[in-house]
Amino acid sequence: MRVLVTRRWPAQVEQALQDRFDTVLNASDEPLTAAELARAMDEFDVLCPTVSDRIDAAAMDGGNSVRLIANYGVGFDHIDLATAKAKGIAVTNTPGVLTDATADIAMTLLLMAARRAGEGERELREGRWTGWRPTHLVGSGVEGKVLGLVGMGRIAVAAARRARHGFGMRIAYYGRHPCDPAVAAELEAEFFPELHALLAASDFVSLHVPGGAETANLIDAAAIAAMKPGSYLINTARGGVLDHEALADALDRGHLAGAGLDVYPHEPDVPEALLGLENVVLLPHLGSATAETRIAMGMKALANIEAFARGEPLPDRVA
Repeated sequence: MRVLVTRRWPAQVEQALQDRFDTVLNASDEPLTAAELARAMDEFDVLCPTVSDRIDAAAMDGGNSVRLIANYGVGFDHIDLATAKAKGIAVTNTPGVLTDATADIAMTLLLMAARRAGEGERELREGRWTGWRPTHLVGSGVEGKVLGLVGMGRIAVAAARRARHGFGMRIAYYGRHPCDPAVAAELEAEFFPELHALLAASDFVSLHVPGGAETANLIDAAAIAAMKPGSYLINTARGGVLDHEALADALDRGHLAGAGLDVYPHEPDVPEALLGLENVVLLPHLGSATAETRIAMGMKALANIEAFARGEPLPDRVA
């Protein structure tokens, strides 16, 4: 069975794939072009893409040798699931193993934005720091503040536990329905069935919804206007769920005190309007970037490929 890995994966995962299958690796680690992805769909049995690979209807337009797309990552909005299903191509992802790492990044962004850490490091590195003074880079504390979670899946719950038990924050959340009562009781979490009501009640808002058409620009200009003046917005979900122009305007006007972003709509491009603002922390999609997590993601993808090769049910099938 021929397998194509579109980007470099951790070395031990690449070796495990090569030990088991006829595996082609991307030694250059350069993103494949749309034409290269389309050719790969006709030349391999299994394609292993990442979030940076757009597997749309055009990529799947040929005869298609590929029968499994084993995605390296939990999000799959870069894959046209409807076309994959119509062509009989199975799609899997890697849920669960990146929960803690991404929750850590959400809290990193929250704390950096609240304490103006990005501003402080830039000032120090550029030689502009003149010494300690009582009014220098005064930020916000987090204890007792309301963390509003938009979405209450695994990563949101993990972030809420860190915020509640580690930093004494109060937890509120918005979703289609209330979460597990035991989780809500543990976190003393308040459920908001209406998004704008949650936004208005929160000192910090953290986004934890999947990408795709249903959530595109979920946090638009109207939603940002509904946020509490002086509050903070954190996004470790998908870039497409947030209107970045509206965010930049709210940060520039001072309606929002700060923001922290790890994801963007058209990566690796970052919206130009954000780059000149001091009160936003910008990270290069580091949510799952720990050695332990990236290896576990690769091994989870491998487990799906092995199950496919044996004709067994796929552990993490999404289409």
